[in-house]
Parts: sequence; structure tokens; C-alpha cells
Amino acid sequence: MNPLVSTDELAAEIGADDLRVFDCTVFLRRSDDGPYRAEPGRDVFEAGHIPGSGFLDQVAELSDPEAVLRFTALEPDRLAEAFAARGVGPDTGVVLYDRAFNMWATRVWWLLRSIGFDRASVLDGGWKAWTTDGRDQATGTGAEHEPNELVAAPRSGLIVGRPEVEAATADDQVCLVNALSPEVHDGSDTSYGRAGHIPSSTNVYAVSLVDPATHRYRPVDELRAAFDGAGVDDGRIITWCGGGIAATSDAFILTALLGRDDVGIYDGSLSEWVAADLPLEV
Repeated sequence: MNPLVSTDELAAEIGADDLRVFDCTVFLRRSDDGPYRAEPGRDVFEAGHIPGSGFLDQVAELSDPEAVLRFTALEPDRLAEAFAARGVGPDTGVVLYDRAFNMWATRVWWLLRSIGFDRASVLDGGWKAWTTDGRDQATGTGAEHEPNELVAAPRSGLIVGRPEVEAATADDQVCLVNALSPEVHDGSDTSYGRAGHIPSSTNVYAVSLVDPATHRYRPVDELRAAFDGAGVDDGRIITWCGGGIAATSDAFILTALLGRDDVGIYDGSLSEWVAADLPLEV
């Protein structure tokens, strides 16, 4: 399957027995006790969604409930079990979409890739593109599938922890890429409690890489220019953001659209870095 599919391509496959389509949306709301709270988008899904799709709750189904940080990825075997419970198996195709800027869909795509599953695609532009194109909609709880079997085949280096990122700050062979806004990067936005970015990082804002009108990714030559302009070379790349979400959109582009083959995401990202009182640059 192509990693990025159009609404035309998905519409032609809706209803196929071996297809699983999931809305992966989460809304981040400002909170008094931290930078945000996470609200799965089930309510808006039930009010309108792509026919044949189900809702995948990233908070309850795909994140470690015992972890301190939000959205910490489950261990590979537990991830495989979670996806299998929703009907994903070795012979099924998966299409993922969201209602933001693709980053929730790419998060799930990256999780699947990390356990060796390559039959997943992201719907280019997600719900915004689907509705802009005037496609059919459904309401209600959505599609459910019988549990399947899925065995994890973990790939190393796709999801990394703080030690590798700390080492990367002093390694000119590794490029750290911040997917958050320029304001967070330069320190004028302190939403994460402190000002600045992880040392030696460059900045490629994930939201700037999509068309604001359709949420589709910009043309490949523009995407390549954005990363080249930020000094992202062909070596090892680690993307990060606030909690390992927007980072996956940058990582998806680098891997699936630009052909880079040594990309990882920092799962704890700035939330973990700040909590550990590690240095930041402005």
C-alpha cells in the first residue's frame, strides 16, 4: 500500500473486507494543571465520519496507562495486541485519518511501522480533505471488526528515549528536528513550562507542511525544501515535539515521502525533557 492515499483512492476501496479505516483524532485542550489535556474525538466522530471507519482511541488503547507522560507508546507486544483487538492482522490494509493536520494519523502509522506492520496508509488531508471533496458521511458509533492476530516484529531506532537524544545533542552526525512552532523553538512561547528547545535542534514546524485549506501535505519539492532549508541532511534524524505526536508528521514526511531511511522520534519529547530539568536553548 502507498503510505499516503487520496480521497479518490480511499473512496474506491470503502467496504472492502480486508480494509480497516480509523479516525485517530485527539483534541488537546489548555489545562490549569499542565500544558494541555487530551480528549479523544469520539463525539465528533459519531456526529460525522468516513463511511466504514471506526474510532481509534489513542489515549485509552495505544498509550501506556502506567506511564507518567501522556501518549507514551505501549511495548511492541502490547501494541500488536491492541491493534489486533480492532481487527488489524497481517493481511489487512489500514487507512488512518484525523481532523487536525495529519499528525494523529501519522502517530498511529508510526506506531504500526515500529512493530513491523507496513500495510498502513495515511489519508492525505484527513477529514478536512474528505469533506472539502464532498464525500459521503456516516454517523453513529462506526465500524467494528472481529479481533484478529498480529505478531510484533519490532524495528529498532524508530522510537527513542531520552538517553539517545541527550547523546545526539553533542553528536554532529545526528540531526535533531523540532516539529513545534517557531515561537516554541525560539523561546517566546513557554507553553511547556520553560523557554527554548533541545540543544542543537533545528526547526521544521509540522503544521507549516500542510495546506491550511485542505490539510493535504504540500508538494514534495516544497517539503524537501523545508527540510533542506533547516539543514536536515542524509544522516541520522530524530524528530521531537511536545509529546511525540507532531514529531511523527515530520518523521512520516521524511520517511514515506522523501525517502530518508534513518529516522526516529523522541517519544517523551519536550514534556520529558523539561520535567527532567535538562538544558534548553533559545
